[in-house]
Amino acid sequence: MKKIAPNVTLGQNVVLNDFINLYGCKIDDDTRIGPFVEIQKNAFIGKRCKIQSHTFICEGVTIEDEVFVGHGVMFINDKFPRSTAETGGLQTEEDWEVIPTVVKKGASIGSNATLMCGITIGEGAVIGAGSVVTKDVPANTIVAGNPAQIFRKMP
Repeated sequence: MKKIAPNVTLGQNVVLNDFINLYGCKIDDDTRIGPFVEIQKNAFIGKRCKIQSHTFICEGVTIEDEVFVGHGVMFINDKFPRSTAETGGLQTEEDWEVIPTVVKKGASIGSNATLMCGITIGEGAVIGAGSVVTKDVPANTIVAGNPAQIFRKMP
């Protein structure tokens, strides 16, 4: 079963597996979306990306071309999430602001990584599996850990 809202824009040759939830997002040409993935509105996935199973890509995330996103990767778009507004009712879109995240071309994100909002993952960077990324990652750099730290630069 695929839940794909009518406001989703799909490029050519996009592969969509079962058990996905897509709404208000754009996915560009030749990208593969694995099972049990959710991609929210105002998220963009570039060309020739692989998004593995059980990944959550929230509103405000931009993933450029040729990016690999491993299994179970979680993106976050709010630094101080709350259930209720100051009035005591459930929060609505008017009660908080999306903080964007950008993943540059050719980056790779290991399984079960968590990416905080407001950061940029540089071109060709590699995020180690299970890492918690709290700040920008320079291009062509490997980071790992919680919080993610620079492991080494790639040649």
